[in-house]
Amino acid sequence: MQVTFLSERAESDNISTFFFTPERHLRYTAGQFVEFRLPHDDVDDRGDSRWFTLSSSPTSKLLSITTRFADLRGSSFKNALKRLKPGDKLSMSDPLGDFVLPRLVQTPLIFVAGGIGVTPYCSMLQWIAATNDTRDIKMIYGVSSEEEIIFQDVFESAGQHVTTIVSQPSDSWGGERGRITADFILGLEKPNDETMIYLSGPELMIQTLTEDLYKKGVHRRQLLSDYFPGY
Repeated sequence: MQVTFLSERAESDNISTFFFTPERHLRYTAGQFVEFRLPHDDVDDRGDSRWFTLSSSPTSKLLSITTRFADLRGSSFKNALKRLKPGDKLSMSDPLGDFVLPRLVQTPLIFVAGGIGVTPYCSMLQWIAATNDTRDIKMIYGVSSEEEIIFQDVFESAGQHVTTIVSQPSDSWGGERGRITADFILGLEKPNDETMIYLSGPELMIQTLTEDLYKKGVHRRQLLSDYFPGY
């Protein structure tokens, strides 16, 4: 289907959310992803399409994606994305993916986000707030610096407490310091046999946490992961 670019909102110095209007109402589940195709000049070897998790809620009329710009050069796709003007049209696939909330609302959840891996939780928490859904959720959010913390307004609106851990904090940072580890996750909330742990972030982080959580007795059926393969 086609979507029309509406606007861009800066979330931080190097993270932006892009808003689009779909040509028709789109049914999807919070946490799913789509492929955008954006033909442009001087396409690099990564091509003219990218997969993005939707950061918008299925209850919204608008669609949004949130992405990080790693450096000034970036990929040709990201540069083309930055050049979009209101009214420009893109092609978008149907939503895909099973990184979604469980049907049983009684299931205890632990959300673990690394960097831009926070985007599916933005979609989920907006949906939860809009539908008055009730869930038992503990959330851990790891970033490199305080400047990379985004979506605090979404967390507050959803009434979601977030434990934020910063790996390269400033002297004034008063929260948790370091990186997310299996011990940190299990120390925050001791999971029972029904708990689901959601892992979203860079691929290496997901692989490491998955292996370490297995070693510490977490069952495979209790883990759901969604990794972000670069920018």
